[in-house]
Amino acid sequence: MPELLVDFVTSLDGYGGAEGWPGWWGLQGPEYLGWLGEESKRNYTFLMGAKTYRLMSEIQAGTPDEEASIGELANAPKVIFSSTLKSPLKWPNTQLIAGDAVEAVREMKQNGKGPMSNIGSLSLCRALLKAGLVDRFRVVIFPVITGKTGNDRIYDGYPDVALDLVASRTFDNKSQLLEYVPRVLAGPPGANSGS
Repeated sequence: MPELLVDFVTSLDGYGGAEGWPGWWGLQGPEYLGWLGEESKRNYTFLMGAKTYRLMSEIQAGTPDEEASIGELANAPKVIFSSTLKSPLKWPNTQLIAGDAVEAVREMKQNGKGPMSNIGSLSLCRALLKAGLVDRFRVVIFPVITGKTGNDRIYDGYPDVALDLVASRTFDNKSQLLEYVPRVLAGPPGANSGS
């Protein structure tokens, strides 16, 4: 069965973005951008909601590395879940699905369509995790705290989840990648032990 990877970039305090800050908080370096380029060549089908698709498709690359990274994502296969967007979409290789995302992803996994990666799209990630469809959970933490300007708190509304670390890496001596296998919990460990 194809693997589903949930991917986030976050500030240290758990925000997916911040008002007035550039993408990646302006801290993307050559190692991180090179890794993004390599990841986009791994034959993932990228899953996104409408908001994430709009944000990603409108990023203006400032350097050749950024341009290559965005170009790789633009050309990769993508499935966008939205009842508000209309075809044709700006990026090529993009399928638009207006129906139930959980059922669509469940079917994609059952039909063996290849590995998938969910980028951002907070409500989509929550729904896929709650449905038990997420195989790996990966987050790149950027070294900023955006408590005053932060928006899109990533983990609000999540169930309790245990995470088993399977990989880690530091980019450009500042950003940290952490990769886990998630296990959705019914509640805190030991809460149902009867003691």
